[in-house]
Amino acid sequence: MTSVDIERFHSLGAPSLSPDGRTAVVAVVRPDTAADTYRGELWRVPTDGSAEPVRLTRGRRDSAPAFSPDGTRIAFLRTEEETGAQLYVMPAGGGEPWRLTGHPLGVSEPVWSPDGTRLAYLARVPEEGRYRGEPGKEAPRRITTLQYQLDGVGYTNDRRAHLFTVEAAETDGERTPEPVRVTEGDHDHSGPDWSPDGRLLAFASARHEGRDTDLVSDVWTCAPDGTGLRRITRNDLVAYAPRFTPDGASVVFTGHHPGPERTRATTENQGLWSVPADGAAPPVRLTDEERFNLGLGAAAVPAADGVLFPAEHRGAVHLLLVPYGGGEPEVLLGGERLAGTPARAAGTTVVPVGDQGSPGELVALDRAGERVLTAFNTYPGWLPLEEIEGTAPDGYPVHGWLIRPPGPGPHPVLLMIHGGPFAQYGWKVFDEAQVYAEAGYAVVMGNPRGSSGYGQAHGRAVLGDVGRVSAADLNALLDEALKRDGLDAGRAGVLGGSHGGFMTTWMAAHHGERFRAAISERAVNAVDSFHGSSDIGWEFAYDLYGDAEEWAAQSPLSYADRIGVPILIIHSEQDLRCPLEQAQRLFTVLKRRGAEAEMLVFPGEGHEMSRSGLPSHRIARFEAILDWWDRHL
Repeated sequence: MTSVDIERFHSLGAPSLSPDGRTAVVAVVRPDTAADTYRGELWRVPTDGSAEPVRLTRGRRDSAPAFSPDGTRIAFLRTEEETGAQLYVMPAGGGEPWRLTGHPLGVSEPVWSPDGTRLAYLARVPEEGRYRGEPGKEAPRRITTLQYQLDGVGYTNDRRAHLFTVEAAETDGERTPEPVRVTEGDHDHSGPDWSPDGRLLAFASARHEGRDTDLVSDVWTCAPDGTGLRRITRNDLVAYAPRFTPDGASVVFTGHHPGPERTRATTENQGLWSVPADGAAPPVRLTDEERFNLGLGAAAVPAADGVLFPAEHRGAVHLLLVPYGGGEPEVLLGGERLAGTPARAAGTTVVPVGDQGSPGELVALDRAGERVLTAFNTYPGWLPLEEIEGTAPDGYPVHGWLIRPPGPGPHPVLLMIHGGPFAQYGWKVFDEAQVYAEAGYAVVMGNPRGSSGYGQAHGRAVLGDVGRVSAADLNALLDEALKRDGLDAGRAGVLGGSHGGFMTTWMAAHHGERFRAAISERAVNAVDSFHGSSDIGWEFAYDLYGDAEEWAAQSPLSYADRIGVPILIIHSEQDLRCPLEQAQRLFTVLKRRGAEAEMLVFPGEGHEMSRSGLPSHRIARFEAILDWWDRHL
């Protein structure tokens, strides 16, 4: 594996099942380096394993497939050059699709009505005169709210996400049907779903007074024409992705309690909740608050006998079946692997699963057992993970992994730190680790306190003391790895992005004697300016780092005069999560005192560049990182 082999990394979307459970459709996305874009295709997969998967589409980037209730059609999103993703429908057996939408900013989250005549979806509605011509010639924006921007989107206060429905009948290809707008107002909406009888739509939205200064969002229902709007939660939770239960009596959703200040979010387990569809009783949490956290990017799916819930567990994501009455979930798929969003029909469950041998394959679960249905992985040489566990000075256990390069060594060592901090490294093919290990570096990575997947208390342990607590665990993990044969402790580097960049700058300043060089990427370096410039900084800074009086002591920039190792600072020009000024401030301080520092800035990219940026930029990033380590390790 080298930095130019990113096309070998594919990803699977959430699958859809035909009503009889015999056929799954799933989107497979790969980088296309020749076109400098991503290629997304829909594949039809027999769930009994009796035949090979068949490719259904060859769109620029097709995603989000959904079988119609009668199984005869498949709705999906197709990304178009000028307008982004639009809604299409095609015959389930294959054939020419027809386009249903033409929204100027694209659409998302399509879901069929129970009778198969309509689809509900979301679309951002721009203010008059916005997002149609040259951006630099638009009228000025008057900002009156705290929450006005979002990384990867840009301004949101002038293009709210609203709910629409559209007729699904086949068109002549020259026109699109007229959509019906369901929601109004200066609010964003998400997670639409139909009730089983088709009389209601459910969605999540923050429509309350004071919504600009808290994180609370509610579950709402209304008729498909927008009438009869009703809030069915109690305006005290952060609610996402509502889904009606099969009997229509309840709505399940994921979310958490934001605390008395209504802004807590940084280290909270995202649990499963249930509320009566008529709102007659308050929501009840179905999963244990301390133990279970929804897997990143996954969604819960209600079924007849419970809710399918992908839950993080020590670097894995297990698929659980959560009883509607609460209680201990059943593990449907466990082990050292990561489950994604599942689908279930007629007694068959399909779920995307990643592990050490593949970035993702589709797996079927039914009475006959477990079957791997696909072989989308094209690379046989992934380097394996070696589990390690260290002990911090206070006796706390620290879990992680070592990935060794081929050959006997001694190998230079990279301590790699994940973002979040409430996230987890895990049992999967990870492009960063594979690229660096294949290039000859032993990679140490793990989940120190602050990470998710080990209980909520594990995450909350860093609140108000992020750098010191995290560093103690990271040093313990590195110490444990260096006990293994074939690693050269005298040639060690440290790197990470986002919170991992925060900790890289911190480690370079406080524990620089352990490292020859560092790479700090898209980092928070100064909490004070992050608070005012980041899309989430207005609440995140207080939640994670404590009161403003403590921010200077919590900021890696405050200790930049201690950094004695060469440091490469990588950032994206349009990063709204950790804005570019975070990199510039660190770079300026280091250069002013004559330290060895370089800054690499990627134009047109946001916070997710390393995962979903232009393939050419991702390759250039890998090449710059390997060049830096080649020069210094």
